[in-house]
Amino acid sequence: MEMAAGHHPIVMEKSPYGIPPGKLAMWCFVISDAVTFSAVLFAYGYLRVGSPDWIAPFQFFPTIVNGLVMTFVLLTSGLTMLAAVEAAKQGRTAAGTRWLWATCALGALFAVLHLLEWRRMLEEGWRLFQNPTGGSVHFGAAFFSVTGLHLLHVIGGVIALAIIAIGFARGKYNRIDVEITGIYWHFVDLVWMFVFPLVYLMNAK
Repeated sequence: MEMAAGHHPIVMEKSPYGIPPGKLAMWCFVISDAVTFSAVLFAYGYLRVGSPDWIAPFQFFPTIVNGLVMTFVLLTSGLTMLAAVEAAKQGRTAAGTRWLWATCALGALFAVLHLLEWRRMLEEGWRLFQNPTGGSVHFGAAFFSVTGLHLLHVIGGVIALAIIAIGFARGKYNRIDVEITGIYWHFVDLVWMFVFPLVYLMNAK
């Protein structure tokens, strides 16, 4: 309980759900976003099964190798995010900030690798409804839609990580804010564990 101006008491109530409001809001967002990704992946699967001329166009090199590298980078960023959260819980601000920046850098690297892959595919003639291999024209739409949605989440996460890292170092944000960002980032990691095998490995020659 705190005293406001005029000596009127202000009662600081705890969340009735036993979880900080920010965390609850993030979990609600993650659940709703998981539904979105599920719908997009279902639509991709429907197009794949329903297209008799669907062709698996990806060579092991460079596409699958690049996908493996991106997967390694994103999984590593999950570990650095865990380290950031743990450091924040222990009150080690400097260490937590360093781990946040490391996660941010790995996320940015993932995005760059993905954009370079997109550029290569566009140079080869891939478009939303254009397939240079002569197979189903829906492949480009499915690939760019699924990976593009995930890429937007990664870029958004990198921006959020940078903001939290700066604020955490200055004392503007606390460990709860770091944990909330960690929930989002681990969700991004988890989604990629579905995208990579379904969109990349299953379309390998």
